[in-house]
Amino acid sequence: MNRSSSIEYLGNQDLLNCRKWGFIGSRTIPSDEVLRCYDWATERAAAGDCVVSGFNSRLEQDVLHFLLLGKGKVIVVLARQMYKMIPEEWQQPLAEGRMLIISTATATRQSRQTALARNRYVEELSDTMYIISKKNR
Repeated sequence: MNRSSSIEYLGNQDLLNCRKWGFIGSRTIPSDEVLRCYDWATERAAAGDCVVSGFNSRLEQDVLHFLLLGKGKVIVVLARQMYKMIPEEWQQPLAEGRMLIISTATATRQSRQTALARNRYVEELSDTMYIISKKNR
């Protein structure tokens, strides 16, 4: 990814120095895979691991919810400009230093192009990737 000045950070940038799990979950996956992802997220949260993702698909949002319930650390990579108002569920983890939000684009809305660039950035940041899609079968 082109590391231009358009990248913006909000939160604990020290999380970039942690060992990071990357997570990308397709919008459509088999139902038995959903439960496996929830178990994986619960394990990451219990261990206090750091997970980096766009947390954009419904599955990714569910994984984020499990991570935030535990003591997991998260790096949210946006495929759009930084939020003007931070979602309420994110405010406490930000205050606790368990979250970093990275905006990788200046667009006001995510597009296919910015989402693909975001996913490449997630892969670049991650030490280990966990990708789940229909193609995994």
